[in-house]
Amino acid sequence: MDSITNPLSPALQQALIDIVGENGLIREPKDIAPYVIDQRKAYKGSTPMVVRPASTQEVSLVVTLCAENGIPIVPQGGNTGLCGGATPSEQGDQLLLSLTRMNKVRSVDPLNYTLTAEAGVILADIQETADKHDRLFPLSLGAEGTARIGGNLATNAGGTGVLRYGNARELVVGIEVVLPDGKIWDGLSALRKDNTGYDLKQLFVGSEGTLGVITATVLKLFPKPQDMQTGFAAVRDVTAAIEILARARAASDDRVTAFEWMARKGLDLVFKHIPGARDPLSQPYPEYLLIELTSGHEDNGLRDTLEQILSDAMDRGEILDATIAESRQQAKDFWKLRETIPEAQAIDGTGIKHDISVPVSSMPQFLRLANEEVTKAVEGVQICAFGHIGDGNAHYNLNQPSNITGESFLRHKEDLNRIVHDIATDLRGSISAEHGIGRLKREELVHYKSPIALDVMRNIKSAIDPQNIMNPGKVL
Repeated sequence: MDSITNPLSPALQQALIDIVGENGLIREPKDIAPYVIDQRKAYKGSTPMVVRPASTQEVSLVVTLCAENGIPIVPQGGNTGLCGGATPSEQGDQLLLSLTRMNKVRSVDPLNYTLTAEAGVILADIQETADKHDRLFPLSLGAEGTARIGGNLATNAGGTGVLRYGNARELVVGIEVVLPDGKIWDGLSALRKDNTGYDLKQLFVGSEGTLGVITATVLKLFPKPQDMQTGFAAVRDVTAAIEILARARAASDDRVTAFEWMARKGLDLVFKHIPGARDPLSQPYPEYLLIELTSGHEDNGLRDTLEQILSDAMDRGEILDATIAESRQQAKDFWKLRETIPEAQAIDGTGIKHDISVPVSSMPQFLRLANEEVTKAVEGVQICAFGHIGDGNAHYNLNQPSNITGESFLRHKEDLNRIVHDIATDLRGSISAEHGIGRLKREELVHYKSPIALDVMRNIKSAIDPQNIMNPGKVL
C-alpha cells in the first residue's frame, strides 16, 4: 500500500471501513469531541477519526494498517485518566483507537478465582460479574462506573484497596496485546505460577499504551467479603494515623482493606459544594481517618475488632472522636465524603494537583515539610491534602488563595511542583503514585528518573515500537 501522508485520505478511510464497518468509525467533529478532551480538560487534541474495533482481530488489522503507513495510534479506554495519556496531539495526525466496543466478559472460573474480560469492559461491570459468582474483584476507584479495564491496566490504576490487594499490576494473571506491528501476543494464561522467562505482561501494565494495545486480560478474584466494618474518626495527626495503622493490621490479622486520611479543608469543600454531605461527628477536627476492615466470614468479631482498635487509639490520645457505620448506606455516606473531595475542590476554584507517594513512615515528614514550603512560596495557598495513607499515597492538592485569580495562581505551578516533588523524592518517594505520567509529567519524569532507568525504558520502547507509532509523546 502506498504511503499515506494525509490520515484522512480516501484510501485509508475505505481500508478502515473494510475492517471495522461504518458503525466502527466516528468522523463527525461533534461526535469526536468527547474523545479528544482529557478528564481534567487540561488537553484538547484532534484526530481525523475515532476507530472502534469490536474484536482483537479487528484491532490487529487496524494496527497493521497504521504500521504499514506510519500512522500514529492513541489507544483509549474510558478516557478517565488524569495525566492526558489517552488524548491525541493537537496536530490531528494521530488515529484514536477506542476499545469501548470490546466490552465482553469472556469467562469466569470461580474455582480458579479468575475472570477473563476484554479491554473495554467497564470496571464496575467486572466487579458486578465477580459478585454474581460470589467472588470479589477488588480494584475500586472513583471513576469505576466509566473507566475500562484496559485503561486501568495500561495506567496501573491504584484506588482504595491497594493496601490489602495491591495495584492493578498485582491483580493481573494474563494479558492479550496487539503489538505495534499488528501481531497478537496471546498471553491469556490463567496460571498463578509460570516461571518460564521474562514476565512479559508486566511490560504492558503501566506502559500507558506506548508499547501496544491491551485487548483482553485474565484477572485475579478473591473471596467475597461477608462482613465489612467501616469507621470514621478524628485523628490527632498523621503520625498518630500511621501508628494506628500498624496496630490495626496486627490486631485484625491484616484485614485492613482501606485506610484513608483527610484534612478538614477537603471536608469543608465537600460540605460546601456536594448536596447531601453531612459531618458524621458532632464537631469539626483538623484531620480524619476512614478505616475499613473486611472478612470472608460473617459474625467473625470484626466489629469488636474495629471497636477495640478505635478504643485503644482513643485511650492513647491518638483518636479524638469516632463512629462506626451502622449500615451499608451509612458506610457509603462516609465514603462519599472521601471520594467527592476532588469534585468539590474543582468546583471551588483553580487547583494544582499532586499524586505523590513516600514510605508510609515518611508521610508525617513529607506533609510537614511540604506544608511549610508551599505556604512560604504562595501566601494564602489553600492546602487540600488527602489520600490513601495506608499505602503511602497522598493527593497533595493546592487551591488558589482567596485574594488572587486562578490564572495568577497557575503561574506558580512550576515552582510548587518542584517544591512538592523535590520533597517527595528526597524521602525516596515518587512523583506519580497511581495516576501515571501521560503528557502531564513527561518533563518531571526526565528531571527525577535516573538516566540509567530512562535509557532502559527508551531501549524497551525502541525495541518493541521502532516506528514510535504507539501513543507517541506520552511517558517518554
